[in-house]
Amino acid sequence: MVCAQQKPQYTQYVFNSLLFNPALSGIENYTDVKAGYRNQWTGLQGAPQTSYLSLSAPLGSDFLYGDATEMPASGGDDPMSRQYSQYYQAAAPHHGIGFTLVSDKAGPITATNIDATYAYHIGITSKLNLSLGVAAGVSRTNLNTSELSLENAFDPAVDNASNAQWNPDLGVGIWAYSSDYFVGISAQQVLPQKLYFSTNNAYDQSKTTPHYYFTAGYKLFMSDDVALLPSFLIIGVKPVPVSYAINMKVSFKDVLWIGGSYRKDDSFGVLAGFNISSLINVGYSYDITTSALNTVSYGSHEIVLSLLLNNRYKVTCPQHTF
Repeated sequence: MVCAQQKPQYTQYVFNSLLFNPALSGIENYTDVKAGYRNQWTGLQGAPQTSYLSLSAPLGSDFLYGDATEMPASGGDDPMSRQYSQYYQAAAPHHGIGFTLVSDKAGPITATNIDATYAYHIGITSKLNLSLGVAAGVSRTNLNTSELSLENAFDPAVDNASNAQWNPDLGVGIWAYSSDYFVGISAQQVLPQKLYFSTNNAYDQSKTTPHYYFTAGYKLFMSDDVALLPSFLIIGVKPVPVSYAINMKVSFKDVLWIGGSYRKDDSFGVLAGFNISSLINVGYSYDITTSALNTVSYGSHEIVLSLLLNNRYKVTCPQHTF
């Protein structure tokens, strides 16, 4: 039996945290649409390739048309400035909805998750928000037997089986956030499911297992226009050892950011992004493999494209997922 993390990993986890924590649904004061692609361990045959599409939107007239972000409709102060942080107030209670579609292919196995997400956001102090979220949907696991090289053409482990399996999917999460920090805890695959590729019960050993995530980040102002943005993500999956990733970015106003990352026993990465306008953001990262796979891998590439729809405050960068 082989034990490993079953969910995809991301270098730019700060920008797509909705993929592992549904409490981020509706966290921004616009409809946030993201599309991403990660090509991991380039050059290694059968290496993981992950694609995703996500959508997040707030609900509630108090949040959409009130003073939710302490910024006037004309746009107001730069959301990265000290002034914005100083006068920040917790958002009005509101609902958030979302959608995620993730396809992760590793070798002959493709795992697809389709989930609807919901969150409720409240202000527990004048400057601190708390949101509770849930994600529910389906997962599909497919084994492409044509990509297998078998010593025995009638291998009982994959013979006479339905290669595509559908199972229910459930995730939960909590997210606390203010103008200059966030902390989140979540769990995916809360409902363990058996994964079988044979009608022979002797080979019915695989199953999904819950994944637990803990993440936090902080915005440290160096000047009115420059901020350091450190963050980390810890992942727990039994019986695999705990893994973690650390990111550090430097943001220049709301236009450009650059940074670096480290993933335990796996890679170092470089990141960069542009907030092109109040409609489009783009981010890119490249990971340099440090594990034993570096002899056959040329590193990992990841790109994220964001659309800020219904952006009535005309902000050019996320205010809570920095």
